[in-house]
Amino acid sequence: MVLGAGEALVRVELATICGSDVHTVLGHREEPVPLVLGHEAVGRVERVGHGARALDGSPLSAGDRVVWSLTVHCGDCNRCLRGMTQKCRALRKYGHERFGAEAASNRWELSGGFATHVHLLAGTAIARVPAETPAAVLAPAGCGIATACAALRVALRTVPLARRAEAPGAAVLVTGGGLIGLAVTAMATVQGASVTVSDPDEARRRLARRFGAEHALDPTCDSIDPGAFDIVIDASGAPAAVAAGLEAVAVGGAVVWVGSVFPTEPVPVVPERVVRGLITISGVHNYAQQDLAAAIDFLVQHGRDFPFEELVGAVFDLERIDDAVSRAGEQREARVGVRPGAGAAGSLPA
Repeated sequence: MVLGAGEALVRVELATICGSDVHTVLGHREEPVPLVLGHEAVGRVERVGHGARALDGSPLSAGDRVVWSLTVHCGDCNRCLRGMTQKCRALRKYGHERFGAEAASNRWELSGGFATHVHLLAGTAIARVPAETPAAVLAPAGCGIATACAALRVALRTVPLARRAEAPGAAVLVTGGGLIGLAVTAMATVQGASVTVSDPDEARRRLARRFGAEHALDPTCDSIDPGAFDIVIDASGAPAAVAAGLEAVAVGGAVVWVGSVFPTEPVPVVPERVVRGLITISGVHNYAQQDLAAAIDFLVQHGRDFPFEELVGAVFDLERIDDAVSRAGEQREARVGVRPGAGAAGSLPA
């Protein structure tokens, strides 16, 4: 294949199955078909087009181990210029693009991570990663971990996390103990916050403690004190959890919704409490380039301090992708892995 300026061809080392992949297969999300699913992956660069560069501005080279962003952005529209690259007006997304005769002009058949190779387009944030960091730690960075960074970054616009001489660290409530919620927990803990995780699943509550949570609550039987938390981040999308978070936030606090990426029943909001309580409510969807860089930095520095590698449970060869997606739908683990089989990992023909 011929690469354009700023493009790269990457051989996939490991991909992980996000919940959105499962929802697409089950028909809960509408996507253009046919397409190659998969947007969380780590791999090695096999070829580069002229001028291809990593996120830090350095030239990409064959052999570089990389993680890349979920989205491709133009860099010129008003949204990109405001830093909202994930909402680019010419947005394209890995694992979400149709290929075939009607889409032949886009030259982008290798657009998803459930394959031996991925064609990275110009406008993709590409982060070089260390050889020694496990693939299971790195693969989810391109979606879940970077999204966690974005949620925490938005919260920090309102409330500082770190402990100061005159005050303790922020009290943080995380509702939803999946991959995003656990990543937020670890990141906030490292920055000096006291984190409480609320999730109805006992195994997730145990895991949350290993990711630094001081308290792990069962929302079906444990009460949450009203106004007790400086920051509330919902990573579940469950209306009951969203509503509970609104009650739990303190005066001057921040509420960040990151899990509500599917239709639900409306959640009641009392405007007077928001106004009198100086409460900031923000939504986070996907992430900006800086969040991918922050996710990689965090995983390189702290990936072994917390059980990130254990979040990827079963790993299937690419030939068993149907079995892998079925397993992911059972939600036994935060992520299921997919890797090209030994006979499929060679280079593409020129």
